[in-house]
Amino acid sequence: MKNLDEKYMEMALELAALGEGDVNPNPMVGAIVVKDKKIIGRGYHKKYGGFHAEVFALDEAGKDAEGGTIYVTLEPCSHYGKTPPCVKKIIKMGIKRCVIATLDPNPLVAGKGIKILKDAGIEVEINVLQEKALKQNIVFFKYIKTKIPYLFLKCAITLDGKIATKTGDSKWISNESSRKRVQKLRHKYMGIMVGINTLLKDNPRLNARIEGGNDPYRIVVDPNLKTPEDYNFIQNNKDNRSIIVTSKDNIHNKKYKILEKKYRIKFIFLDKKEFLISDILKEIGRLGIDSVLLEGGSSMISMAFKEKVLDQGEIFISPKITGDSDAIPFISGFSIEGMKESIELKDVKFKIYEDNIAIEFNL
Repeated sequence: MKNLDEKYMEMALELAALGEGDVNPNPMVGAIVVKDKKIIGRGYHKKYGGFHAEVFALDEAGKDAEGGTIYVTLEPCSHYGKTPPCVKKIIKMGIKRCVIATLDPNPLVAGKGIKILKDAGIEVEINVLQEKALKQNIVFFKYIKTKIPYLFLKCAITLDGKIATKTGDSKWISNESSRKRVQKLRHKYMGIMVGINTLLKDNPRLNARIEGGNDPYRIVVDPNLKTPEDYNFIQNNKDNRSIIVTSKDNIHNKKYKILEKKYRIKFIFLDKKEFLISDILKEIGRLGIDSVLLEGGSSMISMAFKEKVLDQGEIFISPKITGDSDAIPFISGFSIEGMKESIELKDVKFKIYEDNIAIEFNL
């Protein structure tokens, strides 16, 4: 039975993954209804605020769901949110057994769903492929517990560790295949953040250029409010997703008033003009943004490593060499005496994108 449970749960996890980037800040969830060893219903959480996976799977199964087993990658909800509680529908449809990959850490759920199901006489099995389910929703689990966004670093470097020449030119270090991967990351994570120097040099659009992609919240750390009015970050704010993190000193700045009223730019105000990334993340989290893709530049990346706030990352290495000590390094500002003091990346995995190598890592 255990092997069969794992087989169906694996399918449910594959379904859940289809909601990546569309359901934030909700979790990805997949569900499968099985009866007499046949799959009679499939579903996944498709969009934030939409019906949950269990609803789609049970509706597809219809009356045949009675006496069947439902496999769900996350504990079914027991509270009223944007949709009714899924446990009620599971009970109403006559499900006999419910197999769950992992409990929901959301305090509104946290074991309550399982208790309701058991009280209704439904057999409940938990922690089937739990490790895979936890990994799949690692962003959700961090945010729901801490309200601090998950921080993922993306950067492209030359073989000698540079992200741009001394003139600031960085187009293109990585190849087209690597850049396509980056667009998927922009779709996956809810926000994208860069420092003001990166904005001024590149005038980036900071959007997800893939079919059906969701554009992230665009966040620029700009203590002195240098962001030009005619830049893409300002002009392309039709979706009201551009956010500037700046000093409280700029509250009475004429430019702030123009950007807020004319272009509807959102602002996060912090004390002084040297910000901690940890403080920035707290404020971003208060806006309901569960994850941030950090794309640079050098000072932002260095600060993230120094503060130890990175959760995960992917560094794309190109077979190019600048050979210039004045070119911009992707990280700097450390002073260590021995190799034992160096930062060591964990859970390292390598991916090949044509002639680029990407290092995936955790911290």
